[in-house]
Amino acid sequence: MVVIKMNQDAHIRAAINQKLIEAGERECLKKLLRATLAEGGWKNQLKAHYKEVIKEKGREHVTVDDLVAEITPKGRAPVLDSVKKEPLQRINTFFAQHASL
Repeated sequence: MVVIKMNQDAHIRAAINQKLIEAGERECLKKLLRATLAEGGWKNQLKAHYKEVIKEKGREHVTVDDLVAEITPKGRAPVLDSVKKEPLQRINTFFAQHASL
């Protein structure tokens, strides 16, 4: 039963993504999200964090995989609901306007 639900969810996400791509809305949402994250200093926070990781471990002792493992959780954590709010509203509005899709 869980597997069926997961497959249905994946199918729905794929269909939504396809409709957003076809309408050009996905690219607009990506631009909006990037701008919102930049305004909030997210990129600068991550840059400072990875520089600190390199400084602590030493340039010779850190790999790209190490950086990804260190940065990914920190990069996801500060994406607050306030950042997600406007893109989610735009997605809801898009589908309300295109209910027949």
